[in-house]
Amino acid sequence: MIDVRTLVEQAREGRPRAVARLISLVENASPQLREVMAELAPYTGQAYTVGLTGSPGVGKSTSTSALVTAYRKLGKRVAVLAVDPSSPFSGGALLGDRVRMQDHATDPEVFIRSMATRGHLGGLSWAAPQALRVLDAAGCEVILVETVGVGQSEVEIAAQADTTVVLLAPGMGDGIQAAKAGILEIGDVFVVNKADRDGADATARELNHMLGLGEARQPGDWRQPIVKTVAARSEGVDEVVDALEKHRAWLAETGELAVRRRRRAADEIEAIALATLRSRIGDLHGDSHLQALAERVAAGQLDPYGAADELVAGVTNNGS
Repeated sequence: MIDVRTLVEQAREGRPRAVARLISLVENASPQLREVMAELAPYTGQAYTVGLTGSPGVGKSTSTSALVTAYRKLGKRVAVLAVDPSSPFSGGALLGDRVRMQDHATDPEVFIRSMATRGHLGGLSWAAPQALRVLDAAGCEVILVETVGVGQSEVEIAAQADTTVVLLAPGMGDGIQAAKAGILEIGDVFVVNKADRDGADATARELNHMLGLGEARQPGDWRQPIVKTVAARSEGVDEVVDALEKHRAWLAETGELAVRRRRRAADEIEAIALATLRSRIGDLHGDSHLQALAERVAAGQLDPYGAADELVAGVTNNGS
């Protein structure tokens, strides 16, 4: 058994190996995960979490790396959680620690971790919320979460981040894609990357027009900025950081930050509760009671809702 308290203390001291081991416990759904979360709880709630999302090819990894550089210049301790596609063989992250981020690999104040989606839809790994807690408790001041780039199902990042950055690029039909994906609603800051290409101004104008067609804003509501960047040359990145800091200040001033974090905690609690119930139901798959219910439903003697009610009652009564 791992000495969780010692591991958490080492993570709090900034030891990357301890942080990595804690995240591995999260990813592997360790039996000690409850103990890990209990030890981490008093140290969480300090980090500023920024999610970066967008279609494949818009330059998310390059933009993330440029943001790391910008925040390090400000003296911030930074973590990157890069969610990658899963290997169909091992279940691990296919891309590993992003090649474009290796410039930061030797910086002790930067922690980079790739996580596999492991079949989870929505652009994030199921373990991402707990991994964010580990990084938060480890003293990371800014956490950048880069999603896998799955397009229209990628809006889940908005539920995990304080601020969501949506990246687009000219020549990719991103304006239409943005409307289809619903990311106009989740974006707090919009970035038109690869702005040195033809069509960047047109993409920004189209995006601005689409945002203007949204719901009428009240005085004091956040107005999503559109920033043009060439992340590969770090052009416009300081303007993105400025937009992020303005949004962070707005969140704090309006109380929206607390609202988002309570919503995030509620979603996390619900997900854990549902996973617990699902595992208990899974344990019953070979159970004679489940088979008897299935026979009655198949024979038309019982409707599936009534059978499900009986099954849930059995699970909850056994768990009490």
